[in-house]
Amino acid sequence: MPSQTHMRREILEIPAAVETLLTEGQPGMKSAAAALADRDPAFMISVARGSSDHAATYFKYASELVAGVPVASVGPSIASIYERRLKLGGSACIAISQSGKSPDIVSMADMAGREGALSFALTNHPDSDLASVCAHTLNLHAGAELSVAATKTFVTSIVSAIWLLAEWQKDDALRAAIRKLPEVLASAAAADWGALGEQIASHKSLFCLGRGPALAISNEAALKFKETCQLHAESYSSAEVLHGPVSIVDRGFPVIALTAADAAERALVEVADEIAGKGAIVFATSDKAARASRLPAARTSHPLTDPISLIVSFYAMVEQVAVSRGVNPDEPRHLRKVTETV
Repeated sequence: MPSQTHMRREILEIPAAVETLLTEGQPGMKSAAAALADRDPAFMISVARGSSDHAATYFKYASELVAGVPVASVGPSIASIYERRLKLGGSACIAISQSGKSPDIVSMADMAGREGALSFALTNHPDSDLASVCAHTLNLHAGAELSVAATKTFVTSIVSAIWLLAEWQKDDALRAAIRKLPEVLASAAAADWGALGEQIASHKSLFCLGRGPALAISNEAALKFKETCQLHAESYSSAEVLHGPVSIVDRGFPVIALTAADAAERALVEVADEIAGKGAIVFATSDKAARASRLPAARTSHPLTDPISLIVSFYAMVEQVAVSRGVNPDEPRHLRKVTETV
């Protein structure tokens, strides 16, 4: 294993990648947001897999909270395997793929455009097949990403998504928070989550919790535990975990509660504290936790951008957990950088 993994270097490059995105991506973003405003969709669909689908989940919550426009995730197999068409007139389609190469994502985005949706490709490869079938392409400007575990491209995907929303809705407070992200993300990458890492390293299974936009971050965290550390992790909404899954929690079971400083924070922390009371080892990114251990959170100036800083702190920690377990996070077993499904 190299002395410094590609994943570690790429995590440290995230603030600069976001700065590049915000600078070089401005013309394309202005054009895309104007087109979305002209369409004024009654609903939107998202098309993505893996980490990109977690970015889409984040966009779903943000759109519903800010614009009041519902977003539904549509399985790409509807177009690729089942060869069905959907009634999408007057809608918008957000397709997210760092490579822009997976045939099923391309097929679904192509079908959406043909059936009346205004289509947007969020990709790190603006010359990709996905970009060619979409009306608008938003270049993620993440630069080269060598580690199989996506970090820079996930963050630039969610920044692009929330930026599109902010420009579409002309939300000045959200725009200002996005502009400040590079500085905050640098602090987030340096946050000390070592206590959590030490607890998790010796276990085989854990829960990740979130709610609202932070649920997307919880989903991404659970995936990264599996992908980089070979740990079994499951993500749940704090509103769902007590409806059955909590039954497997015993003394010493690790739980991480990822919460932004938003309206869901108190409810999520209450669940985290309740699970801690059952003997679990619980960590929460909130100073409101009473029984759960508190993790430092680099807060932004807006509740919708807080989750972005959380994932950067998480990435910095999980890379160290992988290395401590003797796993190379750059080359997870059975995985490739680009996964192409039909």
